[in-house]
Amino acid sequence: MKKIATFIILAALTGSFAVLILFIAEKTDVLQIRNRPLEITFSQEGDDTLMTWRPFPYPCTYNITTVSRTTGLVEGSAPFHIFKQEDSRFASYVVPRAPIQTYYFISARGLFGNEIFRSDKIYANPNFPTPPHPVSIYHYGKDNPASLMPFLVWHTVPNAVCYELEILDAPPDVEGGIAPSGTHQLFITQKIYTNGYQVDLRPFKGKPFVYWRARALGLKHEPIGEFSKAEKIVIDESKPLPNCPLINNFDFMDYLPQPIYHVFDWIPLNSAAKYEVELLTHPPAVENNSEPTPDAAWRQISDDMSSCYDEYGRPYAGPYWWRVRALDANNQPVGVWSNSEKFIVDDYTQGVNTAVFGDSISHGGGAVSYSPRALQYSYETYIDFPVVNISRSGDTSRTTLERFNQDVLPLKPQNLIVSTGANCLRATNISAEDVIADLTAIDRLCLENEIRPIYLTLMPINPANLQNAFHTPTDPNWHAKLDKINEYIRNRQYHIDLEPYFYDANGTLDEKLSIDGIHPDLRGKMLMAEIINANRKLFK
Repeated sequence: MKKIATFIILAALTGSFAVLILFIAEKTDVLQIRNRPLEITFSQEGDDTLMTWRPFPYPCTYNITTVSRTTGLVEGSAPFHIFKQEDSRFASYVVPRAPIQTYYFISARGLFGNEIFRSDKIYANPNFPTPPHPVSIYHYGKDNPASLMPFLVWHTVPNAVCYELEILDAPPDVEGGIAPSGTHQLFITQKIYTNGYQVDLRPFKGKPFVYWRARALGLKHEPIGEFSKAEKIVIDESKPLPNCPLINNFDFMDYLPQPIYHVFDWIPLNSAAKYEVELLTHPPAVENNSEPTPDAAWRQISDDMSSCYDEYGRPYAGPYWWRVRALDANNQPVGVWSNSEKFIVDDYTQGVNTAVFGDSISHGGGAVSYSPRALQYSYETYIDFPVVNISRSGDTSRTTLERFNQDVLPLKPQNLIVSTGANCLRATNISAEDVIADLTAIDRLCLENEIRPIYLTLMPINPANLQNAFHTPTDPNWHAKLDKINEYIRNRQYHIDLEPYFYDANGTLDEKLSIDGIHPDLRGKMLMAEIINANRKLFK
């Protein structure tokens, strides 16, 4: 009916003959659009990636679908997970920021809603080259010279634990590769745990330019891929030095819902010892000032150099603003507050279909250095139906239970995915019976409130990798505890069995799915979601 109405209106406005020609052209493909090859070009526009193509010779709306590949480890899973679908009236599209390899399908609809084109191929985000290496976001050329302490920023390399940065006095003898540059090297560091670094070029004052390059490293500082292409930094010694942290919003998937327990990320200031974060319910009265906001909703000092975890859930709908400043070892400010960053909490007062309730595995994050704001490391990102993440890092089964009334009941979920107890496996002072008692209490609270609890079995852990990543021992009886807890879970009416998918040949958590021995990484989080998707029938 909508197509007919559109036809009638257009006919009245422009003449029935002209509209008839357009309608016939769309229905018959007389312009041969359907089989036309699509020539895609990617370019950088500031810190955005722009995708463009030659427009069709017919008025249409383009639809762009952003996807990632699934693991292929779960029988019956679709080959792609869909992140986002958007329409554009133009033959261009700003690619959604994505810290993993994403791909794009393109189709087009005509004036009358008919599909006149669908691409027979997918197009890959070019910011994830093979072999892997960082791709620069900030560039310092003649038109945009750097100060003596510039921020160097690059796209994240999937599963990188940290990065190595070199400052050179000339291009390396060989671009790329994994070998350090040797005689050209002015400075090197491997202590970079995010996708950017404020480099101090003051020791090289007087040089008109230097070069930089970076590469990604794993848990044992082994190379992941190669060095990036060396890039020139043109220096203007008269430019003021940055004196506040840089909000890290470069590769975050902010078009997806964030956890209720928020995490704040930044690129650190070179001279700082710690950081202070303040959360506001209004914009700051003055940006980049030196004074704290008197009516801040929350304030926290963090010893972490690039992120801070909010200790309180923020389920209340509306906008929030946050900012961060650097402190010295005596908690005195270094410089001024960063730019403020806004985020919006959705309105959940009418209830939600499904919430996820658990510990850090469900809260998100992975590869040691990525916080739950890095949604590529959240299995909720890959679930094929809407969920609200009310998990909290650091929880034991007891602390998960203790916040049930506070965090679960206001959302009134019909289904509650329960995944807690992983931290209890490695703790010597928490028994399997303790965890089972907590899960039983959660079960009772769900039934009292007409919520369907859907339990995830615990996955194995890898004590050796846990020791390497966090320098903490693991209860030698962890596997016996795992068996008891999972036997209990498998006897629940609604459960999803993750455990069998995650073992290596030694009976521990496969390091191809988890670098640190307890938190699944990209492939592991995708796998968790695909198993949940395969059990969609359990949800009401």
